[in-house]
Amino acid sequence: MNAAIPTTHQPRKGADQPPVLVYENVRKMYGDFVALNGVSLQVNKGEVMCLIGPSGSGKSTLLRCTNALETLNGGRVLLDGVALPTQESEVRKVRQRMGMVFQSFELFPHKSALDNVAMGPITVLGMNEADARVRAMALLEKVGLATKAGNFPANLSGGQQQRVAIARALAMEPEVMLFDEPTSALDPETVGEVLDIMKKLALEGMTMIVVTHEMSFAQRVANWVVVFENGAILEEGPPTQIFDNPTKTRTRDFLGHLGWNG
Repeated sequence: MNAAIPTTHQPRKGADQPPVLVYENVRKMYGDFVALNGVSLQVNKGEVMCLIGPSGSGKSTLLRCTNALETLNGGRVLLDGVALPTQESEVRKVRQRMGMVFQSFELFPHKSALDNVAMGPITVLGMNEADARVRAMALLEKVGLATKAGNFPANLSGGQQQRVAIARALAMEPEVMLFDEPTSALDPETVGEVLDIMKKLALEGMTMIVVTHEMSFAQRVANWVVVFENGAILEEGPPTQIFDNPTKTRTRDFLGHLGWNG
């Protein structure tokens, strides 16, 4: 029998343009442990790709390989058709093109929300302080925190800190946004406010790769969902396939363990 072919009336978003990111047989080892075992994948312009799967299956490792926070043991990652460089000076330039939001907020505790957001444009992009603060203020307004511009991280909730972290990443005007389980460290009542900002970015056409355990977000916001297991891709496809009609029993089992019922 032929393998099941996902049925969708919608072409994959951005399929008519060259992909923004391409992973070619990416391998990553930690000693004898195989974290990524020959991952091949592409991310299209304007696409929201969600990476799901059990903890330790390689999702976050792939994200860290995307902007060269981890070195590859095989294969390559291409950004706009060009392989990621290995020289540190060139790697820094690539990272400027990708905003990354981590599980932990990693804000500077001694700086206000406004200064946290303005710092990157000033120190990395060489923007003058006045212009950087104007940009930072606009971004804080975008994430709903204009009234908290003068607050220090200790005086912000977890959800507010993560929204500042998103604004800080956006301040560099990235081409791609990488989110590594951005809501996993948050109280349940603040998860929604962060996901709402991410949905807004998706609607604006930002290219996004999101490692998440928030299945509702992946189902409603993603254009493409990739299921990982044991450092490899188990299956990939549009959300309608992955959540409503997965081709792999293991995918069904994973979603079932999460209590997913659509």
